[in-house]
Amino acid sequence: MSSLIKVAAAAALALAMGASAAFADDTLKFGVAAEPYPPFTVKGADGKWSGWEVDMRDAVCKQMNVKCDWVETAWDGIIPALQAKKFDVIWSSMSITGERAKTIDFTDKYYNTPANVIGPKDSTATPDAAGMKGKIIGVQVSTIHLDYINKYFKSVAKEVKTYQTQDEVNQDLAAGRIDAVMADSLTLQAFLDSDAGKACCKLLGSVADDPAILGTGVGGGMRKEDTALKGKINEAIKAIRASGEYATITKKYFAMDIYGK
Repeated sequence: MSSLIKVAAAAALALAMGASAAFADDTLKFGVAAEPYPPFTVKGADGKWSGWEVDMRDAVCKQMNVKCDWVETAWDGIIPALQAKKFDVIWSSMSITGERAKTIDFTDKYYNTPANVIGPKDSTATPDAAGMKGKIIGVQVSTIHLDYINKYFKSVAKEVKTYQTQDEVNQDLAAGRIDAVMADSLTLQAFLDSDAGKACCKLLGSVADDPAILGTGVGGGMRKEDTALKGKINEAIKAIRASGEYATITKKYFAMDIYGK
């Protein structure tokens, strides 16, 4: 075998090994926040996960011809858990931001939706600094939405209250303990469509975009060294979109395209 052929063969072997080195026994482990985040991830009483992101994960794994598994982790510890190799990819509605990219890498985006603010039905507040003046604002901890609030609203708000889960934020809004909530538009809409949401609350609008804080869409969070695996997942996402399967999955949960620009 010529030296050129040997080099090519070694490169091919290295690529193949790199694609599978991040996960053993053909089982790709996806890290998901243990807290429910409907309609993206919801854990049933039987312990099984469902939701848009679950269906997308299954489609990605089918496209890659690998087995999948979930690893549940508290949201505020999910990046350290990835770095500790407890799983292979964060698949839990994590926005792609420059700040996070200093620590981890990301797959291509798989959805991109605006950030909204909701409040009580009788609220006249608007989703800007003037509208949030004197308000008690609720938000989930360790999120881009908290970062946004800290930059634009904290100086004028009466108080910024943080919570471990989005459900807890919504419950306090429904109970009248806070005046406004900021989060992803789709998860807030799921709450507004629920019985509790219909009874208490309404959409106040979308915040002004700030890509430096809010990011450029949601992607899978990965360790920086797992470049081959990232390439495989990106190929799978592209194939799912091209085949129409992405649109089919999305129509099960949403009345609009959520891929964004």
